[in-house]
Amino acid sequence: MKQRWRKPALVIAFSLAAATGFAQHMGPDFGAKGSDNSGGIELIDPKVLRVCADPNNLPFSNEKGEGFENKIAEYLAQKLGKELAYSFYPGATGFVRNTLNAHLCDVILGMPQGNDLVQPTNPYYRTTYAIVTRAGSDLDGMTALDDPRLKEKPHRIGLVANTPPGNILARNGLMGSVKPYPLMVDTRVESSSAAMIHDLETGDIDVALLWGPIAGFYAKKSSAKLNVAPLAETPGTRMAFRIAFGVRHSDQNWKRDLNAFIAQNKGALEKILSDYGVPLLDETGQPLARSQ
Repeated sequence: MKQRWRKPALVIAFSLAAATGFAQHMGPDFGAKGSDNSGGIELIDPKVLRVCADPNNLPFSNEKGEGFENKIAEYLAQKLGKELAYSFYPGATGFVRNTLNAHLCDVILGMPQGNDLVQPTNPYYRTTYAIVTRAGSDLDGMTALDDPRLKEKPHRIGLVANTPPGNILARNGLMGSVKPYPLMVDTRVESSSAAMIHDLETGDIDVALLWGPIAGFYAKKSSAKLNVAPLAETPGTRMAFRIAFGVRHSDQNWKRDLNAFIAQNKGALEKILSDYGVPLLDETGQPLARSQ
């Protein structure tokens, strides 16, 4: 069963999981304390797992169930012995207000720890921005934006506007090499990430800087051989984020149930994420070995 909205909206071709992208994704709602007005209500229907999701935001979710959050939802429903249903709404201003806090669904499957729009569970993965290069190119193997190869000769760098890697490029005097891509697009008709990867494949740019889950997904889909490297943390600019489920502020029992699920199914969750190419980090910031 699906709840759909037909209202046109600008949606962001960027993960809910990245700080700057998330702030713009949620617009003026970002950083505001969630107001769920729920009293003692927790789950809408104890027999159904109702998930709040974007209907067209791969690799995270879509209406066809093709995203990794769709796969996690299916696995969670199976483990809880529940049916699965979605409330779809574009990932734009009002997403939380019109889904979770409107009691149309009970959980958002990809929220960064530290925002107040929702009550986060314990994190179930940690990821970061990534560098994507063509295999065999003169930049292959680059893991940091102070790599001297970027200044040895001119290179074109793909960057989604207003995302953290831009701060590092600016400090290294590389903004003149940037080809910008818009953060806010109508994902029904275009994708900044897909456009950037296409430009990397064709040689219009030499390196792509993307949120890790998006980078890994598009690199795996590419007909060209592309290498994805987690972008090293740089003092003063946060690159890595812990991602959790999000529930209403009042839903304490539900949060505990989800925390238990995360603790008991860590390997299975990492396997789903790895299958989609998500670069996973441990708590020291080192890449995790791919789950088999």
